[in-house]
Amino acid sequence: MYKVLVCDDDRAILDSVGIYLEAEGYAVLKASDGAEALEALRENEVQCVVLDVMMPRMDGLTAMLKMRDKYNFPIILLSAKSEDTDKIAGLSFGADDYVTKPFNPLELTARVKSQIRRYVSLGSMEHKDSVLTTGGLSLDRDTKAVTVDGEPVKLTAREYSILCYLMENMGRVLSSSQIYEAFWNEPSFGTEKTVTVHVRNIREKIEINPKDPKYLKVVWGLGYKVEKY
Repeated sequence: MYKVLVCDDDRAILDSVGIYLEAEGYAVLKASDGAEALEALRENEVQCVVLDVMMPRMDGLTAMLKMRDKYNFPIILLSAKSEDTDKIAGLSFGADDYVTKPFNPLELTARVKSQIRRYVSLGSMEHKDSVLTTGGLSLDRDTKAVTVDGEPVKLTAREYSILCYLMENMGRVLSSSQIYEAFWNEPSFGTEKTVTVHVRNIREKIEINPKDPKYLKVVWGLGYKVEKY
């Protein structure tokens, strides 16, 4: 049984989301602030975290930064703020998805299912060679490990998925729409910024000079590709 940690200081939201997730067969852990969430993670292995941004004692963004130091499970942020700048900030901090309050619990449940499905399936497909390599960049689909010149790179689940997708199509240009629709399961209209944020985060982690990338390149007007060496 997969576990989902739901963290929100609103008890009604905790209970409501918990009911819907449990109805789908998930085990649900609950926390009322970031500190409680981190404590729960020390004692439990989870496959997804639903995390409110505005909370007392420790807010969601602070908690997410601490989580990303150790974990790569998907994180879905909840926030009453719907501005693009707030969404981009959340994604830049390491979130895999962003849901604006008030939300439909059925939609949130669907997003959790989608994130967990991708997370647990990473590296599970059968390949003749589980390791993808170009130059000094290496990605192991079995262990989900990414290294650059032998040094480990910490990626979020969504960042790993996008990089793996690009490396499986090495040398081929993939548009923002293709990338978005592959991982968000919804039309890509107006979502180029979301893909751009994730690509920028990946570059900052795998490139020596992100402004002059060696591996993950932009093909202006067309999309992105991983260079084949």
